[in-house]
Amino acid sequence: MKNYTVRRYHSDDVALWNAFVSSAQNATFLFHRDFMEYHADRFQDYSLLVFEEEKLVSIIPANTTEDKVYSHNGLTYGGFVLNQTVAENDFEKIYAAVVDFLKKADKKQLVIKEMLPFYSQNNTIDFRDFFNKNRVKITDRKMNLAINFKSDYTISKSKKKHYRRLQSAGLVVKKEACFEVFWTKVLTPLLAEKYHTKPLHSLSEITFLQHKFPHNIEQYNLYQGEEILAGITIFKTQKAVKSQYGATTENGKKHRALDYLFIHLIEKFSNTFDYFDMGTVDDDSDLGYNEGLLNQKKELGCTLYSQNTYQIAL
Repeated sequence: MKNYTVRRYHSDDVALWNAFVSSAQNATFLFHRDFMEYHADRFQDYSLLVFEEEKLVSIIPANTTEDKVYSHNGLTYGGFVLNQTVAENDFEKIYAAVVDFLKKADKKQLVIKEMLPFYSQNNTIDFRDFFNKNRVKITDRKMNLAINFKSDYTISKSKKKHYRRLQSAGLVVKKEACFEVFWTKVLTPLLAEKYHTKPLHSLSEITFLQHKFPHNIEQYNLYQGEEILAGITIFKTQKAVKSQYGATTENGKKHRALDYLFIHLIEKFSNTFDYFDMGTVDDDSDLGYNEGLLNQKKELGCTLYSQNTYQIAL
């Protein structure tokens, strides 16, 4: 009979943790400690390691506040990260071991923002089915839009028409090593004016992360002459690319610059990735989502993928 033990992550575990992330069946670079710890001052880490005897078989990137544990408030998704050999009956025992560990630590809840399936290398566990069978409560459901490049996705005729027209308008897409122009001239001003907020990553933070993960984080800007019209920050994982940030200037809106840049990148990545994740459209309106943004992403070829947040009562 397999015996599982659970303990908290310690800084001495960094090499073990990162090696596990590099080979796990459902991990991305977001779980690497260099990514998790750029904002370590904002979160009290409560990451967990699960061992079968001496072998590490699962990790949970997590933080804690009082008697709740979250996987992870600083990340887009989280949950149980598993090695390649974990089967369903193994996961049931891993899950039970983690729940037991958290109970003994006087924690009352484990909250998980699920990882969408296109971020996994090799899903051996149907987490949704498992949580449903165990009657785990869903506390939130985000509307996430993504293009499945393996499907018969279609970009609307009107967007294609404007794209073809603008191809002769002297617009130039540049992949840039520096984020400063987009952050200072497009993204930050737009978020401040429209939403009275700031980017989740500061300029120094996104620059630091790109230096740590140069193959995963890229910046694409659209110019007309010397003027920047729009930009998209891309996070690349094994099977999917994600538009982490996308924004346009007032002049860029007149040219439909953001649509132009999206279509350019869709064409660029369609042969090398399986999915293009364009993120969520949820907001605080009466509808609960941004209708214009939803329609825009659907017209770019996206399909809706819901992202559940689970609350495991301990």
